[in-house]
Amino acid sequence: QVQLVESGGGLVQAGGSLRLSCAASGRAFSRYVMGWFRQAPGKEREFVAAINWSSGYTYYADSVKGRFIISRDNAINTVYLQMDSLKLEDSAVYYCAAGENDYRFAVPRAVGEYDYWGQGTQVTVSS
Repeated sequence: QVQLVESGGGLVQAGGSLRLSCAASGRAFSRYVMGWFRQAPGKEREFVAAINWSSGYTYYADSVKGRFIISRDNAINTVYLQMDSLKLEDSAVYYCAAGENDYRFAVPRAVGEYDYWGQGTQVTVSS
């Protein structure tokens, strides 16, 4: 049983930083891509960033490029999302996701390409 557990969300002022964590368990993730998505009220869930577990290849949405960094710690099966220079529009529920992927230097970006999801963690950026 694959389990993804997010943590690290909270309330932060604009310009501040947060680090989200996603602890993964239940299988070996070497052939998986780990992604972060977010969903604001009334909006569709959108891709934020992803990392190929084996190669370390990363990809970011344009809206967060240069501000967010995704990383992984293989030893403890945990993926992180370091979020800096947060903006009001970054407020959303952030979800961790895992999906199988055979390509070392590519990551899926569609919601439907991920098989497993965490419960989400709220990030609220205030002015």
